[in-house]
Amino acid sequence: MSDPIPELVAGVRNPATLSVCKDHVDAVYFSIDRFSLRARARDITLDNLDMFVEQVQDSGLKAYLAVNTVIYPEDLPAVEAVVKAAASTGVDAVIAWDPAVISKAVECGLELHISTQANVSNWQAAEFYRKLGASRVILSRELTLEQIKDIRQHTDMELEVFVHGAMCQAISGRCYLSAYLLGRPGNCGECAQPCRWQWTLHGEDGGQVELGGKYLLSARDLCMIKHVPELVDAGLDAFKIEGRLRNPGYMATVSRCYRDALDACRDGSYDQGKAQQWKEQMASVYNRGFSTGFYFGVPGPDGMAVEKDMNASTMHRQAVGVVQNYFRKQGVAAVRLLERGLAVGDSIVIEGTSTYLEQEVESLMIGEDPVQEARKGQEVGIKVASRVRKNDRVFRVERHVI
Repeated sequence: MSDPIPELVAGVRNPATLSVCKDHVDAVYFSIDRFSLRARARDITLDNLDMFVEQVQDSGLKAYLAVNTVIYPEDLPAVEAVVKAAASTGVDAVIAWDPAVISKAVECGLELHISTQANVSNWQAAEFYRKLGASRVILSRELTLEQIKDIRQHTDMELEVFVHGAMCQAISGRCYLSAYLLGRPGNCGECAQPCRWQWTLHGEDGGQVELGGKYLLSARDLCMIKHVPELVDAGLDAFKIEGRLRNPGYMATVSRCYRDALDACRDGSYDQGKAQQWKEQMASVYNRGFSTGFYFGVPGPDGMAVEKDMNASTMHRQAVGVVQNYFRKQGVAAVRLLERGLAVGDSIVIEGTSTYLEQEVESLMIGEDPVQEARKGQEVGIKVASRVRKNDRVFRVERHVI
């Protein structure tokens, strides 16, 4: 394939997520505990930003900091502090769209990427942001592939597009449903996702309209794994994987599949058989069903997940308990079973800010006695394959046939 292979960028929320995707991606984007469209991603703060950026760059990756919420007058002093901190820690770029953040980032000499929140949908808009100091625009998710090709023909700005992850039912985040219903504004990172709730549709006569499902506003996840060569041929500079709130297992699988697809494009081995296998692998982790979004036209009913709830994957995680202690010499974690019991042979995930571990339960101990199973409320010792940490969460993993 003659076109250069785009940079692969993944969303991460903490060192654990970074650790599972660092061998697959070229860059990561993340946010701190403020001015982020993922307000619940709070593991990275001003206090540990420098340490995290260093960890990213020591892994051979670029570090992109998202500062992409609406900025109000009272936010300006804190925004200045965040941007100055970004400059001092040496982040590779700031992702922004509010002019206050843009001007401060340029003033601090930072590379600037324009967030998809700006809804850049034509080449003149891209050139406008170039004049403001931007080097890259993250294009609107509502563009077709043909429209993207037109933008590419008219500008040599770096162009980044989303290739996988959640889709908003409104235009590039311009949704006010959560703010209206719950007072939690999506444009400030606090979306409660009411579009993922069950809804009913009533006609003017008061009768309920049957639509074959209850999740009437829930868009399927974007998945472009079967069209990677077409996107490469479009001359794009970066592919983005959405998922700063997804668990590390999700990001490990998705980033690996897109890395494999890009590598296959590079060496000429990409084919639809491989693409189908990658898609099936990604269907095993959290998803709402897949669609190609707007790339090939305005989505129809196939773009909505009206019949499924939040998770259509074959893998389901059930909260089990919390790590109370880790005994390094014995390689054992003491776990309090707060939500449910465990048995030998169960598949588990242990996850925390700096921890991600998948394994089977090979043995259980209560006190000094080996047991085959333990009940909710008990504390058990579990032999673990690597280090875990106090307060890490333990999940039991079950696979279902869909």
